[in-house]
Formats: sequence, C-alpha cells, structure tokens
Amino acid sequence: MTERAGDPVPLDVMWQRLSEHGDPLPELRCVAEAALERNARSPIVMDLRGLSDVTDFFVIATGDSDTHTRAISENIVHRAREAGFRPVGVEGINQGQWVLMDFVGLIVHVFLGPVREFYRLERLWGDAPRFELQ
Repeated sequence: MTERAGDPVPLDVMWQRLSEHGDPLPELRCVAEAALERNARSPIVMDLRGLSDVTDFFVIATGDSDTHTRAISENIVHRAREAGFRPVGVEGINQGQWVLMDFVGLIVHVFLGPVREFYRLERLWGDAPRFELQ
C-alpha cells in the first residue's frame, strides 16, 4: 500500500523515502522523534536538498500554547544533546511563540498555531518534498 501525497506517514516510512535520495542526517530522526514524544501538532519534515544552500531539512511543528511549544523545543534540544547533536543556535525558547533551532544541515521551527499560519513556511518552500508525520 502506498500513501497518497499529504497523508501522514510513520517516521520509519519517512526515513525510508528520504534515504532513497541519499542518507538523511541522523539528527533529523532524533529531532522528529523528540517532537512526537511531546505531542507536537502537525509535524512535517521538508527535504530542501538541492533547493537551499542554507540547510538540507526543515522540521516544522506546532504547539497548542507557549508552554507546549517550549516543552516540545526543550525536549528536542535535550534529546539531541543526549544523542551527541548540539544546535549551533536556539532562538525564541523563552517566549514560546516561534522557536528556531539550528543544527546547520537541519533547522527546526516550533510555532504557536497562529504564528505558523502567519509565516506559512510550508508555502514559501512549496517545491520541497514534505512528509507529514504521525
């Protein structure tokens, strides 16, 4: 059975599909798992390889409140550090409106719903393959 474009997919299916186009970054899986552990809403992975000189992947997720957004973000940073990955920068974690974590080849955005809707990063990078996670 194949998933239709836009259907949420399990993390293992996403990993397999990304691997068909070269090895994805190991921190990508760690970050995605950490976001799912804290019940991130509408998490997606965008494959920007070949489309961006800045990074290879985006992970975008939503929190229900600033507290939830901070919890998701703190878990991502914690789990990444446990696995040996350190972000080169983390911005916005105290406010919890839009948290940006830069892992160089991977940039993670955790938004409050209205902020995500306002900036619409998915639309800005509309040409990028994307995977909605479940």
